[in-house]
Amino acid sequence: MKIIRFSKLFIPAAILSVLLIAAGIISYAIKGFNLGVDFQAGLIQEVQFAPTALSLTYSGRGNAAVSMDRNGLYVVISGVGVEGVTHSFPFANYQTIGDLSAALARVDGIGVDNSTSGAAVTQQLVQSAQGNPVLGSDPYVLHYLPDNLPEIAIEDVRGALSPLGTVSVQVLGADSERRFMVRMEDSEIDGGQGIPAEKIISSLETVFGTGGVAVTRSDYVGSRFSKQLSDQAGLLMGLTLLLILIYASIRFKPQFAVGAVLAIAHDALIIVSFVTWTRMEFNTTTIAAILTILGYSINDTIVIFDRIRETRRIYPDDKFVNILDRALTETLSRTIITTVTTMLAVLSLFIFTTGSMKDFALALLVGMISGVYSTIFVASGFVNWWDVQVTKRSKKKFVLAPSA
Repeated sequence: MKIIRFSKLFIPAAILSVLLIAAGIISYAIKGFNLGVDFQAGLIQEVQFAPTALSLTYSGRGNAAVSMDRNGLYVVISGVGVEGVTHSFPFANYQTIGDLSAALARVDGIGVDNSTSGAAVTQQLVQSAQGNPVLGSDPYVLHYLPDNLPEIAIEDVRGALSPLGTVSVQVLGADSERRFMVRMEDSEIDGGQGIPAEKIISSLETVFGTGGVAVTRSDYVGSRFSKQLSDQAGLLMGLTLLLILIYASIRFKPQFAVGAVLAIAHDALIIVSFVTWTRMEFNTTTIAAILTILGYSINDTIVIFDRIRETRRIYPDDKFVNILDRALTETLSRTIITTVTTMLAVLSLFIFTTGSMKDFALALLVGMISGVYSTIFVASGFVNWWDVQVTKRSKKKFVLAPSA
């Protein structure tokens, strides 16, 4: 087998890595991170573009609260002077919205306005995230998602929300579901929780029509929580590196452990540099991608270090750099096959998904390339550099030793 002299590229690779990481640091200093709402205070709202199905009002005694799940719709009437009673409308018994509308209208005090043809099925009703709202004189709207509705482009949603300032929009699920996640930074919110949610809905309804937007989730992330999340992410990264250092130190010699940690730290910095240069949103998905790559990279590094150790036992008198090149050459085909097959799966994610999952796949692709590169040129390069330094010191001691 022809031995590939990877060792000749250690220094050029080190220069390349330093340049890439320095570029990332410069980009961070100039642009900073494009932080997601996960790491800063703000509003997260999931919306679904679904037409109005039913509008409910209540004018009877007590309070009427309505709730819905996958199995049916429920109206609970309670209050002072009213005997609590629950009206259940299982979708199995009321399969069309017309049947459900007629049944609801038979409850005393409930007014129903059916906006559908009546033939639409109740399973198409969209569940709201507004808890158990109390019905009153103002209509409470239930939405539904009929078949064959045209898809809505994310660019159109972004355009509708652009007057609100910096708003992030992501697609959720299949395009036919017409679901989106809207994120608004705290700096863009001028009235606290509730008011921006109304602004988002009114802005969307201005463009897409009144009553056509259902809110399926609405969360507000406070500044304390976002700071705590940032601290935990940093702690998690540091703890991961520490545990890998301990594991590699026990399994191999200290220089191998340091080389492994340098390699995975290199991979993390490369991904961060990529994120800052491309302005990809830095959020919990990005952290998940980095941690995934750390695991992938350390696995690749451990395999090669094992081969280096075995090769050294076979050729104990050979130079370490030759052992290193031989081990890297012998594992090269394994490294290529493993990486390519894994990348095919990740590439499928990148091609066939959208939103945060697509960003996750893209970060993984970059990290996997970096992981293979760092295993060969960073981890192995550092171990070789360490061996050279030890050899130089040994020769120096031998020369300076007094003659007998």
